[in-house]
Amino acid sequence: MTHAVAKIGRMSGDEKPVRRVKVTAEVIFEVTDVAAVERAALEDIAQTSFAGDEAAVAEIVAEEQEAVRGDLIEAVSWLADPERMISFEVPGIQCGLTTYGVDDLDNPESAWYPDFGSLFQVCGCRLDSCDRCAGYELTPRMAAVLSSMSQMLADQAYDDVIEHGDEPVENESAWSLFAEYPRVTWRQDAVWRRQAARAFDDLAADLEAGDWPLPRCPAEEMALHLTLRYAQAAVDDGWAGFDGPLKDVPEYPDDFEWDALYEMFFQDLDILSLFDVELDGIEDPETETNRHFGIGDYRPQAWFRSFNNMEPRDGRRPFRR
Repeated sequence: MTHAVAKIGRMSGDEKPVRRVKVTAEVIFEVTDVAAVERAALEDIAQTSFAGDEAAVAEIVAEEQEAVRGDLIEAVSWLADPERMISFEVPGIQCGLTTYGVDDLDNPESAWYPDFGSLFQVCGCRLDSCDRCAGYELTPRMAAVLSSMSQMLADQAYDDVIEHGDEPVENESAWSLFAEYPRVTWRQDAVWRRQAARAFDDLAADLEAGDWPLPRCPAEEMALHLTLRYAQAAVDDGWAGFDGPLKDVPEYPDDFEWDALYEMFFQDLDILSLFDVELDGIEDPETETNRHFGIGDYRPQAWFRSFNNMEPRDGRRPFRR
């Protein structure tokens, strides 16, 4: 099942209110010539405009083309981008949030999500003294939607890297994700943004391993805050995928206890102070305000340093894109 959400316009001042329209579609393609599909994807990648200098663009094209070579699912996924459903030339509408998956119907084991029901088995006693759940447990559906949203936001972050490279965030509506980050990050380069994109993948990998997505650095804190925001919106608005690819994930009465997640997953909420314009500069550990609250180093260059009480991730882990 493919889900597409289009945000039409943005409201500011006396502009017309924003209206969102969701398009839900399920399309089964019969591939009669695998080689031809791969050639079409390779050609389309070569003709796509990417941001960056000549060397950077060449590297991006090479990486994207390598991903589709010999992989029919990747080739179809590239060509079936739902953002192409409506032409960019149509006035008054722009494509915003999109999430979709491509499955191999002849190979069900290639599904893009794991068995969350087995990874997150529910105890149900809800007793603080319980050795298994200690009063709280992450349900399969909560884990599934967090994993799905983390991967979706990772894709949007990588898209921003490809589209904008080192450009500063100025026209917020032109960005898929990084305009939603604190303003102190808006002038970071493509290398920084690519690491920020990987933070979403790291959280998704935790969930797919059956672990809680506990942030290990500021970048993962921000990724998890955004993931929670989008996950709640997806569940509330009905586009989380539980009527499609996630329909078989076990359901429980206490699936979506959003407030509890902030208490269980985060050590503190200090990073959210970066959104407060009255606290500009608080990210610097040398400032009086920072020392007063004791929040530590939240300057962008420190976002990928592991917290002292968390195990660092393997620095050799690859980037998905």
